[in-house]
Amino acid sequence: MTVTLGVLAGPAQTPELADPQQPIARADDLGLGRGDGCFETCRVVLGPDGAAYVERLAEHLERLDASARAMDLPAPDPVRWAQLCALVVEAWTPPAAGEGALKLMLTRGVEGAGLPTSLALLSPIGAAPMRQRVTGVRVALLTSGRPSTAYADAPWLLGGVKSLSYGLNMAAMREAARRGDDDVILLSTDGLVLEAPTSTVLWFTGGVLATTPHAGSGILIGTTQRALFDAAVQAELPTAIRTARAEDLLGADGVWLASSVRGIAEVTHIDGTPVAMDSALTSKLRRLAGFDQPLA
Repeated sequence: MTVTLGVLAGPAQTPELADPQQPIARADDLGLGRGDGCFETCRVVLGPDGAAYVERLAEHLERLDASARAMDLPAPDPVRWAQLCALVVEAWTPPAAGEGALKLMLTRGVEGAGLPTSLALLSPIGAAPMRQRVTGVRVALLTSGRPSTAYADAPWLLGGVKSLSYGLNMAAMREAARRGDDDVILLSTDGLVLEAPTSTVLWFTGGVLATTPHAGSGILIGTTQRALFDAAVQAELPTAIRTARAEDLLGADGVWLASSVRGIAEVTHIDGTPVAMDSALTSKLRRLAGFDQPLA
């Protein structure tokens, strides 16, 4: 099947396959009614032997655990989750492009039951992110409505947590579409660059590849950004964590959005203004981040 679903079933949280076309959660599940849960999205690719595997699974499970702990959810057992992912991937029929998006979802479940809902859904990556990986993206600048320090002393705002409550993120994406853009870069009310709704912002200036700081800003630490920066060290490409404003992006030698599924997407325009593009550097960043496989 090109779409496969797995669950951690019952009190023992046993990994099992489920029918993706059948109901899997109760209507009073708090993840459905309140967005009370967290998730991770991983890329599934084919290895040299033709077998599918989950890219950077350990890092994603670590981040799922961090999100769960911040939300006082039951700590996900990494062994059982890895078993669940393996079960789902083994039952999956890869599409022609050979890539999939594996979404791991953990909710609080039914109120008072004390049993979380744990799901893993694997499906082909959509046409839009695959296309944008090649063509790049036009982005709109939108305010986040919060200062850059909003999360520093307010942990209950769940800064850096990949919560299922993604309504604001998706509203920002719809606003971008209304403006004729593909994506969004969010700014704090004091004018600092934060992140995109589903991606990390990167830019290149003065020979240095940079991204935004996480501490106190509420920004989610990107697994792709972290892997890219680790590889950049080996490639002797200088990196930095620093603040930036819109004018810094407009004056940069390149701007990108990085995510686990879409990969490294080059920004072509910001609020309709063309930005500098470097195809050779973009290719290098894709290779360093593991996205150099040809598209089908």
